[in-house]
Amino acid sequence: MDIKKRYEKQKKWLVKRWEGKIDKKIIKAFLKIPREDFVLEEWKSQAYDDTPLPILADQTISQPTTVMQMLQHLELKKGMKVLEIGAGSGYNAALISELVGKEGKVITVEILPELVKFAKDNLKKAGIKNVRVVKADGSRGYAKEKPYDRIVCTAASPKIPEAWKKQLKKDGIILAPVGDEYGQTMLKVKRIGDVLEFEELGDYLFVPLLGKHGFNKRTKG
Repeated sequence: MDIKKRYEKQKKWLVKRWEGKIDKKIIKAFLKIPREDFVLEEWKSQAYDDTPLPILADQTISQPTTVMQMLQHLELKKGMKVLEIGAGSGYNAALISELVGKEGKVITVEILPELVKFAKDNLKKAGIKNVRVVKADGSRGYAKEKPYDRIVCTAASPKIPEAWKKQLKKDGIILAPVGDEYGQTMLKVKRIGDVLEFEELGDYLFVPLLGKHGFNKRTKG
């Protein structure tokens, strides 16, 4: 099968699966941003399979359904400033960029230098201009650009670091998979005034967050 026809077939299948569950504006962003431009050459034929795929440095790009579910829970709006912990291939940041619009801003922090370059190159090729990729320890957040309307972590964290809480605006949301390296619960944390409200959103499995408040080591998975 021609690869473009395969892409279209897979995208139609995914969109049908998400109908009634995922906001139409998120699906529109998914259809606009070419996922195949954010995966390694050897995995391009499987770009729209609903499964995580390997990228560089023993990391992965999450499966499309997981990405869509996380974007749904973030409740993104035009003009928001978003901090992403874990740039990966840059794909999630590209989708967030589309959802917050030109008036919005995305800071995506990545600790692995090979992924910093990978994400920057992919976003540049995609013509995304309101995403800044920063090499830093995302487990500490990124205080230089605080406060944020939304903070999203795309790696397994042992807890919600205090730095993230301090860098979140009032009425803001933190979304992160929290647990150990073998399984996590997706937590949605809302700041209501000075109070943080926690909601559990199901079980997931992500690669481990690296850094001071992460797992401090590179682990395959």
